[in-house]
Amino acid sequence: MDMKFPREEREQIIESIQAYFEIERGEEIGNLGAEQLLDYIVQEVGPLLYNQGVRDAKKMVDQKLLNIDEDITSLEKQKQTRR
Repeated sequence: MDMKFPREEREQIIESIQAYFEIERGEEIGNLGAEQLLDYIVQEVGPLLYNQGVRDAKKMVDQKLLNIDEDITSLEKQKQTRR
């Protein structure tokens, strides 16, 4: 997956990876290691996360369309029968 982050975001993610390793694992990871891990995650996990986002968006749009359909149907007038 060819996902590009703006430079500032990429740097923040790398810092976050480094902090995770330091806090959770008690290990230091350098910039290169953190960048390589980020690239690996983006390539391996990115498509799965992206696809889930697409499915979530589709579900939301489907629900909105159903609501619109119900709203439009509720506008229909019933023919009055004469007695």
